[in-house]
Amino acid sequence: MSEAGKTTREGYRNRNGQVNVRRTNIPGNDHLQVVYVLKCGRCGAEYGANGSDIFQRKCPRCQGGMPGLPTSRA
Repeated sequence: MSEAGKTTREGYRNRNGQVNVRRTNIPGNDHLQVVYVLKCGRCGAEYGANGSDIFQRKCPRCQGGMPGLPTSRA
């Protein structure tokens, strides 16, 4: 399985300690992506990210990462 396929599985933890919690059906802002909910293993913050970004994401609260994407429809 490719690295990209592993990152979209629930429970995947990237090198920055961010855990893939679940997939949403919300369109992301990268070509043909959907938003996934990530949880920071350090501070517990939850935020949205494109599936293509999971492998490199940093927490927007405690690691200076980019702001998260919406994880629900308003």
